[in-house]
Amino acid sequence: MVRLFRARVITVLTTALVAIGISAAAPALADPSAPPQTPTATAFDGTSTVGPLFRDGLGQSHGCTASVVASPRHDLLLTAAHCVSGTAAGWQFAPGYRDGDTPDGVWTVTHAYVDPRWSRGQDPQYDYAILQVADRSINRKRTAIEDVTGANVLGPAPRAGQTITDVAYNEGIDDLPIHCSSAVSYTAEFPTFNCHGYVGGSSGSPWLSEVPGTRLTEVNGIIGGLHQGGCYEYTSYSSPFTWQADTLILRATLGLHPDVVPAAGSDGC
Repeated sequence: MVRLFRARVITVLTTALVAIGISAAAPALADPSAPPQTPTATAFDGTSTVGPLFRDGLGQSHGCTASVVASPRHDLLLTAAHCVSGTAAGWQFAPGYRDGDTPDGVWTVTHAYVDPRWSRGQDPQYDYAILQVADRSINRKRTAIEDVTGANVLGPAPRAGQTITDVAYNEGIDDLPIHCSSAVSYTAEFPTFNCHGYVGGSSGSPWLSEVPGTRLTEVNGIIGGLHQGGCYEYTSYSSPFTWQADTLILRATLGLHPDVVPAAGSDGC
């Protein structure tokens, strides 16, 4: 997702043009207007199943968002494939992170799994990844992450008109998560929602909904897919979850052939 980078580039270019006496052509640089009545994400205290991913330790800015997904061994995360490069081993996940606090601990990634169609050609329909995290010793007992935080059940792609709530961390440090509830539409085959405020770092954040008649929370998408999640901060996409997403959970559970993920190329914005 290049939303934050794109905004910075526009600001720098505009400042440079003004400095040398050339007026910037605002219509050429400005984003299109958001749809009417587009809501805006707000900060809140977070949820235990969602957190930021740190590549270089908690003293450095975090990047993408991930969430705990239900699995037989209770040790898996879901994020966007374009967020991952290499094995992701040693990356750290801080569920429930807020203002620099880590109420549910810090968990270390051991392996990454992506669909082969992402590895071969970065097909945006398969822009999702499963990360395995190591258990921790808590009170001298080996403990899996899901036993501490709970987990969201991997669900199907959302239907048009369904309301989801996306919980995300924009890139930074010592910050709060944001959330927004919005109705889903479709852009070609890609689930889509509109809400202001999702910039760099929000990729991989889960689209959550309640499973009627249960206490379960389902994840129906993540920010990713088309244009690696979107070109503008007010429109976000997801790859459409199908049975192929379930096969990644199975492969990770069985420990079969973890991936060395190629770095993502251009998002096409």
